[in-house]
Amino acid sequence: MTRLFNDPAAFADEALEGFTAAHRRWVRPVTGGVVRATATPAGQVAVVIGGGSGHYPAFSGLVGRGLAHGAAVGNVFASPSARQIHSVATAAHGGGGVLLMYGNYAGDVLHFGQAAERLAADGIETRAFAVADDISSAGPDESAKRRGIAGDLPVFKAAAAAAEQGLPLEDVLRVAERAGARTRSFGIAFSGCTLPGADHPLFTVPEARMAVGLGIHGEPGIGEEALPTADEAALLLVETLLKELPDDVADPAGRRAAVILNGLGSVKYEELFVVYRKVAALLGDAGVEIVDPEVGELVTSFDMAGISLTLTWLDDRLEELWRAPADTPAYRKGALGDPEPDRDRAAATAAGQDTAAAQDTAVSDAAASGTTAVPVASDASRRAAGAVLAALDAVARVVDAHAGELGRIDAVAGDGDHGIGMRRGSSAAHRAAHDAHRVGAGAGTVLTRAADDWADKAGGTSGALWGTILRSLGTSLGDRDAPDAARVAEGVTEASAAVRRLGGAEVGDKTMVDVLVPFADALAAATAEGMPLAEAWDRAATTATAAAAGTADLLPRRGRARPHAEKSLGTPDAGAHSLALITRAVHGALLDHH
Repeated sequence: MTRLFNDPAAFADEALEGFTAAHRRWVRPVTGGVVRATATPAGQVAVVIGGGSGHYPAFSGLVGRGLAHGAAVGNVFASPSARQIHSVATAAHGGGGVLLMYGNYAGDVLHFGQAAERLAADGIETRAFAVADDISSAGPDESAKRRGIAGDLPVFKAAAAAAEQGLPLEDVLRVAERAGARTRSFGIAFSGCTLPGADHPLFTVPEARMAVGLGIHGEPGIGEEALPTADEAALLLVETLLKELPDDVADPAGRRAAVILNGLGSVKYEELFVVYRKVAALLGDAGVEIVDPEVGELVTSFDMAGISLTLTWLDDRLEELWRAPADTPAYRKGALGDPEPDRDRAAATAAGQDTAAAQDTAVSDAAASGTTAVPVASDASRRAAGAVLAALDAVARVVDAHAGELGRIDAVAGDGDHGIGMRRGSSAAHRAAHDAHRVGAGAGTVLTRAADDWADKAGGTSGALWGTILRSLGTSLGDRDAPDAARVAEGVTEASAAVRRLGGAEVGDKTMVDVLVPFADALAAATAEGMPLAEAWDRAATTATAAAAGTADLLPRRGRARPHAEKSLGTPDAGAHSLALITRAVHGALLDHH
C-alpha cells in the first residue's frame, strides 16, 4: 500500500513538486504539469501528453527530447482539467501546433477535447489522439471504446519522434494513428492497488487466483483464473495478443514488433525478467522478430501487483521512430546531441527562480485568492450570491460526509475514486465561491469561478461534468438580476442538456444523467406551476432520489464500469447517487437562506 504521504488530497501536487525538483535537467514546472527544460524548437510540433497521477513514469517522466514536450498531470487516477492541459500546451507550443495525446478514458477525452477547443480559439492549431490498446476492455468491433494502458508509450514515442524530425502537425497525427492501430496490450494482476490515505485496496483477488484483463486505475479484471507460474503467465499474455492481429498483419511469422513487458507497481524486475524469457521464446517460436524490447515499470498503478504485455507491430517507418533516440527522466534510448541553449531560462534557473513557472504561480495564486477583477454585479445579484455560497457549502459538507460511501459504490465495478474526486472538487468550488463572494461578485461569477476550480481539482469525468453544470447555472443566472425560480430552472435545464452534449450519455446508460434529466424536468414543471423555488426544488430532489435508486437495476453502457457491467447490477451508479445527495442538501440550504 502507499504509506508515505502527508495530506492525501495534496499527494499528487507534492509528488509533482518533488519530481520537478529531482529532474530539473529535463523538465520545468508550469501550472498543470511540466514541460521540457529547454524550449520547443521554433516551428516544431509540440506533443503534449497527460493523465492522472499514480502511473509514474507516465506521464511526467516521459517529458524530454525525443519524447513529449509537456505533460499535464491530474490528481490521483483523475484526468487533468482542460485549464491545466491548456496551460501546459501553451507553455510547450513552439509555433508548429500541438498534438494532445492521452489514454482513452471518458474524463481524459472530455478535458483534452475542451482544451483543444480553447487552444484553437487562441489561434494554436491543435489535434488530439486517444490511445486505445487494451484488448480486454472491448472487442475488435468496438476498438474505439478500448482503454489506453501501457500501449501509451510506443504510440507517444512514435508521434514525438516524428515531431522531432520536423514533420508538420497532420503528418505527426497520422503517425500516431498508425502506431495506435498497430498496438495491442493485455494484463493480469494478483492484487489491487491502495490509494494514499486508504486502508484497503480498490479490489482484491482471492488467494491462489489472478485477475485477468485489468485496468490501470484500480478497476478489477474482467475475470479470474488460477494463479499461474511465470511461464504460464507468459503463455497467456502471448497467446491472447497473437489471437488479435492488426488488419494488415495476417500472420505474425516474419513480422517485427516492439515488445513491452510492463510492471504495474509491485512486481519486481527479477520477476519480470523471469516472465520475459518465456515471452521472448514464445514470440520467437511464432516467428516474431523482437525490436528493442522494454522490460520494467513504464505505466504503473501505485502498488498493484500485476503485469501487462504490449505488442506494437512495426513497419519500416514505425521501427525507425521506435528506435529513435530519446532522453527523459524515466526513458532513455540512443544518443542525442547537446540541446540548443535557452539562455534566458538557464539564467533564471541559475538564479534559483524559473521565470515562466513564477508567472504561472502568480496567476494561479491571484485567482485562488480572489484578487483578480470581478465583473460589475447588481446588489440583487450579490445578495443572491450569498445563497449560492450557502448552497455550495452544503454541497461540500454532504460530499465530505458521504465520500467513503461513494468510493465503495464506485469500486464495485469502477476504480473507487468517485468520493475522493467529488470531495476535492466540491471543497475547491466552495473555496473559490467564497473568495469571489468576498470581493463582491454576483451570483453568475461566483458559480463560474466555482465551476473552474471544481473541474481543476477534481479532474476526471465528474470534474468536467460538474464544472459544466455550475458554469451552465452561472451563465443562466448572470450578475445583473435577482434570479427567480424560473431562471434557476432554466439554468438546470441547460446544465442537463450541456452534460449530455459533452459526455454523450443518455438516460438508461447508468450515469449521473439518469438523475440529472428527471431532476431538471421535475424542477421545470414545478416552477411552471408557480411553485416557489424551495418547494419546487424539494419536489425535484425527491424525484432525483428515486431516479438514483433506480440506477441499481441498470447495466452501465459508458465509463470505466462498462467492462464490468454485470458486477454493478444491484448497486446504484456512484455519480447518480452523489447528484441525488447534492440536490437534497441544496434544498436544505435554500430553506435556511429563505
